[in-house]
Amino acid sequence: LAQGAMGSEWGKALTLRQNVTKDVALQGKIVKMKYEPKPNAFSIPVRVYYEDTDAGGVVYYANYLKFFERCRTEWMRFAGHDQSALASEAGIGFVARKASCEYLKPARLDDELVVGLEVEKLTRVRVVFRQHVRRGDVELVTGTVEIACVNMSTMTPSAIPDFLHQKLEAPK
Repeated sequence: LAQGAMGSEWGKALTLRQNVTKDVALQGKIVKMKYEPKPNAFSIPVRVYYEDTDAGGVVYYANYLKFFERCRTEWMRFAGHDQSALASEAGIGFVARKASCEYLKPARLDDELVVGLEVEKLTRVRVVFRQHVRRGDVELVTGTVEIACVNMSTMTPSAIPDFLHQKLEAPK
């Protein structure tokens, strides 16, 4: 995403989306979800494009992992860090270690989706996310993704730097 006006508008949309989620939970409205959102929940809007679909007209199953990745990347930016800066300045990066998905219902061309995450577990080297894709109140896909912090030069495990670890901590 470009910096400037587009970046600030995107940030407003992300913040608004988070506030709406919190307001709904606080007002006691019942939403059919597999899991109740935690305080560290984060989400982004995603529209389904033709390139995301398969011959049957539904989102190709592997593309949900791309949606999950986009959400994690925007979450990291929202926390004040982008992947390229972490690589060049701190010498670290994050790689996928494990992923699993449960496909509940299909998304289709032009659907407006919400892709979200919660930090499920945080160690010195790994972060486990619970992620989901929803269309309105309907949960379409749930999943768990585990990422590991690595030294970009050696591609070996590396501790998440303290300045970043503090921002990523899941509530106890």
